[in-house]
Amino acid sequence: MVLVIVVAVLALLAGLAANRWLRPRLITEDDDTGMAVKDLVGPLLTLTVLLLAFVLVTANGSYGKAEVASRGEARAVDQLVEAAEYAPEGPRAEIQADAVCYARAVREQEWPAMADGKGSAAPSVWSTDFRRVFREVEGKPVFGMLVSADNKRSEEREERLTQATASIPSAILWFLLATLVITVMALGTCIPRRNNRGQIITLTVITALLTTTLCIIRDVDRPFGGIIDVQPTAIAEAERQATRDFLVRHKPADLPCDDQGNRRTV
Repeated sequence: MVLVIVVAVLALLAGLAANRWLRPRLITEDDDTGMAVKDLVGPLLTLTVLLLAFVLVTANGSYGKAEVASRGEARAVDQLVEAAEYAPEGPRAEIQADAVCYARAVREQEWPAMADGKGSAAPSVWSTDFRRVFREVEGKPVFGMLVSADNKRSEEREERLTQATASIPSAILWFLLATLVITVMALGTCIPRRNNRGQIITLTVITALLTTTLCIIRDVDRPFGGIIDVQPTAIAEAERQATRDFLVRHKPADLPCDDQGNRRTV
């Protein structure tokens, strides 16, 4: 970073020196002529748009990964429930009940926490219980299916939690905001002082578009919070199916957790 700053400062000094001593030898025009401020605003606006577009693509990629991970986790939970059908009656009931409780804990506790870029310990209670039950069927054909589905669930959950944190550092957002301010001020400086209604309208539209883009970047960079967020639709559907399969042979009171995914106290 220091090297970049030093090179940029040297380039600026070299440019000013060239303007001072080299320009008179290369250009025969009067010293008062040259590029006006408005001639420099175009490249500045282009730079601002390119920066916003690049960061928007990055933020959108993080949002897409969060959505894919959420769906993948839900599919893994569903596979756990389906694989449990091949297990003996005792482990089958425990795995399906744990799947219901895990989905509830994710939906009701971890999802709201991810809006602030955090996770929750509640789902881990049931993922630990998964592995405890798996030991009861170790050596049986269903064991490999259960472990594979649980590994997939764990990987997708880890990816989901990773994407819950902002992928764009705050320094970059502040830099983009400063660039936006400088660009708008430069454009405002270059418009005429009179008969400028059309220019003012255009400047207002440009400001609104740049501001909206920056707001979208900020919002999309938080996939589980804000206006454009990933909803727990997939995990809720997995919970519904797991509950349906469990209630075929058991009663709702047999579930070891409440509606929030917390373990019931005896």
